[in-house]
Amino acid sequence: MIKKLLVSAAAMACLPAIAAPGAGDLAFTSFNADEDGWSMVTFVNLAANTTVYFTDNEWDGTTFNTGESYHQWNTGAATIAAGTVVRFSNIDNATTLAASVGTLTRASVTGSTNYGLSATEDTVYAYLGASATAPTTFLAAISNGSFGAATVGTLTNTGLAIGNGAVQLSASSDYAEYNNLRAGQASFPAYKPLVSDVTKWQDGGDNINAVAYVPNTTAFTIASVPEPEGFAMGMAGLLGLGVVARRRSR
Repeated sequence: MIKKLLVSAAAMACLPAIAAPGAGDLAFTSFNADEDGWSMVTFVNLAANTTVYFTDNEWDGTTFNTGESYHQWNTGAATIAAGTVVRFSNIDNATTLAASVGTLTRASVTGSTNYGLSATEDTVYAYLGASATAPTTFLAAISNGSFGAATVGTLTNTGLAIGNGAVQLSASSDYAEYNNLRAGQASFPAYKPLVSDVTKWQDGGDNINAVAYVPNTTAFTIASVPEPEGFAMGMAGLLGLGVVARRRSR
């Protein structure tokens, strides 16, 4: 009985905690309208072969407009650990677009054009969906325009807000990047308000050439590691349960 309990506990400890991502569980950490790309961090473990969609078509509160582009990201065959930062690059080029983890491709949506990012004003939405044009869960948004403007898109009915899953950069920003804490927080969700706070970003503003800029892909880490004493107490508790169960069986 004791052996079975110990084996079961060891197996449970090895299983990754897989959570379906929700609003703010993925967050933008950089935006580059010159190179045409961005980077994101996940604050939950992402299950293998999860599909995340991206678009810079404007959301009007009900649907996306047309005339711009859609991309889809397959996270790959393995779980992506919470804290991982993924870079998405050259999204305007059909042959060289890439994700540093998983696979980035153009989503097949009739009428998609203009696959690059505008340095004047543009918004990128990241979301889960039944298809590229049918979002079910908005994960994050970033804009170098002004959310709410017809030419930029709104956050209405996305579950996101500026400072809470959505980042509004300075007007016409070519390049910006989160440059605050990536270590020391007690949990991954504790980073969410930091990454969504534009004051924690380095914003290059307008009229810079950021084509060759490479974003920081250092992983986010947490400090809450179980102490050896806590692990020992947990194992002692399991042993105690085993002894009680054995006595009852007698």
